[in-house]
Amino acid sequence: MEMVPDTSNLDPVVLELGQLFADAGFELSLVGGPVRDLYLGRVSPDLDFTTNATPDEILSVGKKWADSHWEMGRAFGTIGFRKRNHNLDVLLIEVTTYRAEAYDPESRKPEVAFGTSLEEDLQRRDFSVNAMALRLPGLELVDPYGGATDLAAGLLRTPGTPQQSFSDDPLRMMRAARFASQLGFDVHPDVRSAMTEMAERISIISAERVRDELVKLICGAHPRAGVDILVETGLAALVLPEVPALKLETDEHHRHKDVYQHSLQVLEQAAALESGPDGPVPGPDFVLRFAALMHDVGKPKTRRFEPAGGVSFRHHDLAGAKLTAKRMKALRFDNESIKAVSRLVELHMRFYGYGESGWTDSAVRRYVTDAGPLLERLHLLTRSDVTTRNQRKADRLSFAYDDLEARIAELAQREELESIRPDLDGQAIMVMLGLKPGPVVGRAYKYMLEQRMEQGPLDAEAAEAALRLWWSQQPESAPVPVAGEDVAREEKSLSKPENVDE
Repeated sequence: MEMVPDTSNLDPVVLELGQLFADAGFELSLVGGPVRDLYLGRVSPDLDFTTNATPDEILSVGKKWADSHWEMGRAFGTIGFRKRNHNLDVLLIEVTTYRAEAYDPESRKPEVAFGTSLEEDLQRRDFSVNAMALRLPGLELVDPYGGATDLAAGLLRTPGTPQQSFSDDPLRMMRAARFASQLGFDVHPDVRSAMTEMAERISIISAERVRDELVKLICGAHPRAGVDILVETGLAALVLPEVPALKLETDEHHRHKDVYQHSLQVLEQAAALESGPDGPVPGPDFVLRFAALMHDVGKPKTRRFEPAGGVSFRHHDLAGAKLTAKRMKALRFDNESIKAVSRLVELHMRFYGYGESGWTDSAVRRYVTDAGPLLERLHLLTRSDVTTRNQRKADRLSFAYDDLEARIAELAQREELESIRPDLDGQAIMVMLGLKPGPVVGRAYKYMLEQRMEQGPLDAEAAEAALRLWWSQQPESAPVPVAGEDVAREEKSLSKPENVDE
């Protein structure tokens, strides 16, 4: 069935701008993602236009009409505008002169050449579903490459040959996987084949651009499909090699599960557990999802076949945390994201064993404290990590985690679990022990924190008693002899005759 764009979703500002350019004697078309989204019943947050006007002419037409403008993309033919619509929403608008880009095969950046027609401009775009335009203000559809047909089929194709498209901009191979994740589309066999043949070309793309595409892929509606495409085409081996490495060779006795497929399932399950915007983990949450994908990347390095016939992955959580941090640094992620994702990977095994041995209140406090602000994400990651087909085992783990969460909630009512601190702060410690700031105060603070973990909150008297007992056992608590006092005491004892009363 042929699809048609739902232009009723168009903001009146679009037609207003189209009329403005037409009155000035220029062509203007809405192009790319915003047109594709009209077919999909979605509203794009940003609006992209293309025109035969030069950057100076674009600025001349739109400057007085817009609320503000920017010219950072002028070298590429782009002028940006901000405009409030009738609902007072701020719309971000970019208007770009028709382009006919040429690429140096060894360069990361295009050589920009302005084009002369809309059709020529559409030919340079990444996929047919993004190579459609609506001429304004008449809303005439321009679709020379069958984008509407591909949208109906849920298929990603390139306007020209995929080899030429990916040679021009290798990042488009990452975008194919990203659109598969975001839109649930299949990649045309010719496109997939070209991605496999040309995967090495992704090496000329900056880590920052690769990172941005990866984040969008992981946060898509179908992240498993996107990751699968990266792995199957060989792109993941270049940009995220820890993930295809999860395809461990299964030993002949099948003594361990398929770690790669398990990781994809955990990713899916974690995404499904995300909350709404007002919940504890609003989706899509990149930190949770990426931790779910990477949680077992330490297994290839730590796999051991045991003499008794089993397979072990001892400390794969610690190894995985290090590998995750290293990869995210290479992809130029910010320090906060690196710390959060790698910490979740490190903690994802902490829960196991709770159901069998039970935990003291102290252990529960440490679990909460070690997770810190990541606790809600850790809850979801741990629950998502259960992919066994053994329903009895799955139920047992689920009930055990229910119990742990109940324990946390119960303790939280009695104690400030989210911000556990010693019953005596540094200032109180210095006053009680007559100390000045320094390492000894730090040791005392650490000891009191340990007491808080082990025993829960102490009243003032018990806290002081605990501190003074600790202090009595420290070398610094002994009185320091005055210089020369030991020598004088020794001389006095030598001068005193034996067995003579004073």
